[in-house]
Amino acid sequence: MTFAATALLSQGGNGPFINPISPRLEMGAYEALWLEKGATFKRIAERFAVDPTAMPSDFVEIAQANRCAEEVLSILKKSGVHQFGIRIHHAGDYPKKLRDARYPVEFLYYRGAWELAESPSIAVVGSRKPSDDGIARTQRLARTLVEKGFTVVSGLASGIDTAAHKAAIEAGGRTIAVVGTPLGFIYPKENAELQEDIANKYLLISQVPVLRYSRQNPMQNRLFFPERNATMSAITQATIIVEASDTSGSLIQARAAFYQNRKLFILNSCFERGDITWPARFVEKGAVRVRKPEDIWNGLN
Repeated sequence: MTFAATALLSQGGNGPFINPISPRLEMGAYEALWLEKGATFKRIAERFAVDPTAMPSDFVEIAQANRCAEEVLSILKKSGVHQFGIRIHHAGDYPKKLRDARYPVEFLYYRGAWELAESPSIAVVGSRKPSDDGIARTQRLARTLVEKGFTVVSGLASGIDTAAHKAAIEAGGRTIAVVGTPLGFIYPKENAELQEDIANKYLLISQVPVLRYSRQNPMQNRLFFPERNATMSAITQATIIVEASDTSGSLIQARAAFYQNRKLFILNSCFERGDITWPARFVEKGAVRVRKPEDIWNGLN
């Protein structure tokens, strides 16, 4: 596996490195926390907020954590994932910008080039069932972002997300997928090849607990998708919404962007639709209406 056998924990991020930790143990403990009744990102974040220095293993018995870790490794191996990495709050290269989220995640799984998480990046999101014009706008936007040196981040969903990832790759750029499933699980199924390509050549990130996801029914697992939007917003400088309905998950990311003090851009075509009301509301809150690409570059300054 790509993570080392041990890592080092820095006290408060300022003092000397102390207390060697086991990534495997922390992975198992994180998974065990998610098996507790009523576990949610909110409740787990609140638990860690009480003790900002805590690690997952501080809340779980070692034997239970080890059992969970072994089961996770077995499930991922069966799903075709033989190499992956993890990021833990307080250890290694955990991105500090994730702490801007309302309920920051303590633990992430990933495959690919982690250094892309620290590159200049912008999220491009929108409808799973976009119009042809929406797809074309997404492709032009992704190509422009690549030309400007940005990594294109999206959620690997159908529609706008898929178009953004593919256009970035075709333009010779970089892309990050923040998925709403564990590593090795594919949704939608038609993106299996694209997901593997991103994992091998770019960066695939998941905050979804493997054991909880494996034991729940699909309807319950759908709740993980909107949660990843907050993480997607946190790791980027800004979010651009291409096309979305009044009930789109993209609006969850828009609200997260405001909370995290990230820039939010909305393409002008959204304002020209008579069947939605959200664009005007978000502009009143500080979003930028994008009539031309320069509106994005000016808004970032």
